[in-house]
Order: sequence, then C-alpha cells, then structure tokens
Amino acid sequence: MKLFDVFHALNLILMVLSGWLAVRLRDLLTSIIALAALSLLLSLEFYILQAPDVAIAEAAIAAGLSTAIFVLTIRRTRRREEER
Repeated sequence: MKLFDVFHALNLILMVLSGWLAVRLRDLLTSIIALAALSLLLSLEFYILQAPDVAIAEAAIAAGLSTAIFVLTIRRTRRREEER
C-alpha cells in the first residue's frame, strides 16, 4: 500500500467523522465549524482526484461563503439546539 493510498483513506475517514459531528453536535456554531471542515476535506479530495478547479470552487464557495452565511444566520437565532 502506497503512502498516497493511506493519505486518501485517512482523508475519507476524516470526512465521514466531520460529517457525523456536524449532524450530532448540539451547539450550532460548532456544527458549522465541523461542516466547514468537511467542505475543506472535500476540496482536498477533489485536488487528490486531480480536479483542482473544482477544489478551488469547493473551498471558496462551500467552505468560505456558506460558512459565513451560516454564522451570520446563527447570530440572529439561538446558538444551542433545544433538548427534546
């Protein structure tokens, strides 16, 4: 197994973990940070798969712009999700 394959597998595992954290966390700001990490890892995955233009768009739009919009929206609401 090459070092490239290990790096690729580690990136995919971190993506799944970040997505799981984004869904399970109760603090919405922390959840958005996990979602931004997922977007950055996804842009790294696109770069690994030799699609640098898609990687740049993913990093700029999903990780940057969407995260900023989510944070601005949370500032107008409650930060923590209420318990059921």
